[in-house]
Amino acid sequence: MSARENILARIGKARGPAAAVDVDMAIRRRQRGPIPALDKDIVKLFGERAVKLASDVTRAGTITEVPGLVARYLRERDLPMKGVCWPVMALLDWQDAGIEIEPRAAHGDDLVGITGAFLGIAETGTLMLLSGVQTPAAVSLLPETHIAVVESGRIVATMEQAWDRLRVERGALPRAVNFISGPSRTADIEQTVTLGAHGPYRVLIIIVG
Repeated sequence: MSARENILARIGKARGPAAAVDVDMAIRRRQRGPIPALDKDIVKLFGERAVKLASDVTRAGTITEVPGLVARYLRERDLPMKGVCWPVMALLDWQDAGIEIEPRAAHGDDLVGITGAFLGIAETGTLMLLSGVQTPAAVSLLPETHIAVVESGRIVATMEQAWDRLRVERGALPRAVNFISGPSRTADIEQTVTLGAHGPYRVLIIIVG
């Protein structure tokens, strides 16, 4: 047994397996070295990377602007002016924007789903969503159109920072952590990329702030 394995075994015996895992993660983080700094503004970089993944990206000064931006997006693409959302999103003034919204998990016939996001990850243009009673995963996975709202202050530079933030803010992991990098896609058939094969055809990201 190596010195490292011996240390982890002793800690695990004294404090339980969870402690050994935490120490192991710390050792791995040290071996990776410091997280590289990103040259660009991470909010701008997040938007640029998300667009490269075929997401649509727009900005809102405040959260109250979101319903109007969503309404314009739906009208421009001749999409249904109704959908489902996470319960917290139901507090916005959807009616005034002309959108019919139900705060519930999505069903197979729902075409528009509106969610928040736990974090945005700038290096990949990826959304990080956590499952839960108030954040049902089906809203981002079943509808053909997924609209996600993320605060600019909740965009981090790297995947490592995202996991660190999750551990600090939530402690225990939720039942599922979903990473969304643009519309669903596959190249299984003749190596031709097809959008919407296993989820949304389109993704709109609204960055607030």
